[in-house]
Amino acid sequence: MDFNVKKLASDAGVFFSRAMQFTEEKLGQAEKTELDAHFENLLARADSTKNWTEKILRQTEVLLQPNPSARVEEFLYEKLDRKVPSRVTNGELLAQYMTEAANDFGPGTPYGKTLIKVGETQRRLGAAERDFIHSASINFLTPLRNFLEGDWRTISKERRILQNRRLDLDACKARLKKAKAAEAKAAAVPDFQETRPRNYVLSASASAECRSERKGPKPGSCCWVKGWLSLELACCVHGASLPIGVNAECLSTSPTLTSFPVALWSPQLWSDEVEKAEHELRLTQTEFDRQAEVTRLLLEGISSTHVNHLRCLHEFVESQTNYYAQCYQYMLDLQKQLGRFSGTFVGNAESTSPPPAAASPPAVAATTLPAVPTIPVVPTIVGVPNTVAESVLNPNEVKPPASGTRKARVLYDYEAADSTELALLADEMITVYSLPGMDPDWLIGERGNQKGKVPVTYLELLS
Repeated sequence: MDFNVKKLASDAGVFFSRAMQFTEEKLGQAEKTELDAHFENLLARADSTKNWTEKILRQTEVLLQPNPSARVEEFLYEKLDRKVPSRVTNGELLAQYMTEAANDFGPGTPYGKTLIKVGETQRRLGAAERDFIHSASINFLTPLRNFLEGDWRTISKERRILQNRRLDLDACKARLKKAKAAEAKAAAVPDFQETRPRNYVLSASASAECRSERKGPKPGSCCWVKGWLSLELACCVHGASLPIGVNAECLSTSPTLTSFPVALWSPQLWSDEVEKAEHELRLTQTEFDRQAEVTRLLLEGISSTHVNHLRCLHEFVESQTNYYAQCYQYMLDLQKQLGRFSGTFVGNAESTSPPPAAASPPAVAATTLPAVPTIPVVPTIVGVPNTVAESVLNPNEVKPPASGTRKARVLYDYEAADSTELALLADEMITVYSLPGMDPDWLIGERGNQKGKVPVTYLELLS
């Protein structure tokens, strides 16, 4: 492996510089380049879009698959890039159990027939649920995931780069500011050669220490300041060491040379330092502006993301509407089928265990409620059309009780299955009442001169 020490040291220096700048900004000791208001609004909008998209995605997954174990399994299959195995829905599982129970109890019995009919409806509901989940996953969940795992990751990466460019820019500004302040201070300090006393003489120990094993500087280097002897004298007098890069090994062991005052640097050196800092500032400013423009374009693309999510939301609502419409139609058909055979089930239940003659429903009703007309229940035979039972109840001949009638509002349209039922229109008002011996799921409804049986589930009873 090619291990580049220089690159590693350079990266470490950049990281340290950014860390120092970030820490000083948090402590309020350094200035921070502020972004314009429009850019800040774009950042806030992007963060809000990301947060709400995550919440909507998670809750939609819960809606489509309430089982957390199943959600974890689907997540693992997706990450492994494998096809999720087909899973039986709850409706389909219930339909399977009902069908097996009907076969066990006897498919020819009233209970078995009803289990078969309800099980078939549950199977259709389960199939509709499967189609809805599949459609919602493709048209709604997949675009949300693509945004979070694709576009948002790109935006986050560019924002981190922009943050680093800003830290570099602020660090360069701070260096330039310090260099200009030091240059002004160095220009204000008088020359040492002109201000030292004429009779100034170095101590013997200092002179010997300064001249022992001395290696003179090269012309043009940073230590070529006012001549080597002048720099030596300045260091010895002020008790300082040479700046970084000065080739003066003889001064490194002297106890009197501790720190070199920056004011002893010549104004020319500080002018060069200022020029270097300004050059670095121009480079970092260019990189920052370029990165800011890239990030701005990505953030402005959030508007296109909203448009795409809006289209997906419409498709989700449409698929959900179709799903619930199918479920409503299936249950409506099932309710009509069960309503037609409600008299059969009651007759069979009473025929299996006939009560004593003295306790027959007409006699009991006559003794308890003499003023209310009763409807006799005629036993039927399984498999034979219930024409006798249906002909027993003639709504036109039934008179409402003296008390017990109520007003009801129709919730849904209802089409009468035969002449004994009353067709209903949504939101209309009718009068309803019950008769002894009637199926509790049905009432007698009146609308003007029309009478007939009406299902209770289609009504809102009013007080």
